Amino acid sequence: MQAAFYTITGKPDVIRYADFPTPEPGAGEVRVQVEAASVNPIDTYTRAGLVGGAVLPAIVGRDFAGVVESVGAGVTQYRVGDRVWGANQNLPGRPGTFAEFTVAGEEWVQPLPDGVGFPEAAAVALTGITAHLGLFWCANLQAGETVFVNGGTGGVGSLVVQMAKAVGANVITTAGSAEKVAQARSLGADVAINYKTENVAEAVKAATHGAGISVWYETLPPTDLEQTFQLMAKRGRVVVMAGRAAQPVFPNGLFYVKNLSLFGFAMFNADAAEQRRCALDINRWLVEKKLRPIIGKVVKFSEAAAAHQLQEENTLHKAGTLIGKIVAIPG
Repeated sequence: MQAAFYTITGKPDVIRYADFPTPEPGAGEVRVQVEAASVNPIDTYTRAGLVGGAVLPAIVGRDFAGVVESVGAGVTQYRVGDRVWGANQNLPGRPGTFAEFTVAGEEWVQPLPDGVGFPEAAAVALTGITAHLGLFWCANLQAGETVFVNGGTGGVGSLVVQMAKAVGANVITTAGSAEKVAQARSLGADVAINYKTENVAEAVKAATHGAGISVWYETLPPTDLEQTFQLMAKRGRVVVMAGRAAQPVFPNGLFYVKNLSLFGFAMFNADAAEQRRCALDINRWLVEKKLRPIIGKVVKFSEAAAAHQLQEENTLHKAGTLIGKIVAIPG
């Protein structure tokens, strides 16, 4: 089969598109003909060698959507021809997804409802499960509460906005341009703040009438927990899922006198059952059109190196040239 892979870690140009052995499904596994995949920041960190775990040679990509092409012994949930999606690939022992085929344990594969496109499913996979885990598994978000999320048009942030609205929460978010502010509002954000031209803290206070934030979903490396805690309501929950090297000062007094909670999580630590619960809601909201992943660019698998370059420019260097996810299709 043809695949985008690398044999050494390094810059995006270590990725090449060439022949690669076709994986065989083992017991309890399915082989999926990949119709769409997507790029996540973690993919670029792994390829660069900044995050361990890659077993070389490594096919890039964690997310996939496609059709079950064959099944291994003992598979009971899926049959050949089933439409599926998944997000937990490119970990040790699991092939990546920028390839004609990928193999996954059936417990990590999710059914894809009719009417939902392959690119849409690939774009919502890892980011959707991440958004859901933070909002519901960690913070137990309830209708009527107020959510704040940084980056309301980003991969995770845009889905936090939509999921929070789907359960009846109020949403405040930030964006870095007038265009992105408008897009965040179109996704359902009640208040969208241009962090380049407005004072975020003052805007949050005004939007909540001083009552504070119930759930603060931090998609960026936390730098100022004091300001965050000041803006929280009593019994508020702060969720962090980024910033491996971040070492912010912890304002203990603000934290305990407000009965706050702080949750940290990494999506890949969630087990198959936990991710399946996320997927059930994601599928329902996709069918109901309450969830619309933003696809900023579509590329071919053979353009994986350029896709990684574009992702890095926006994730690491804040180029601002990408809104939403990069989705890849065969070719």
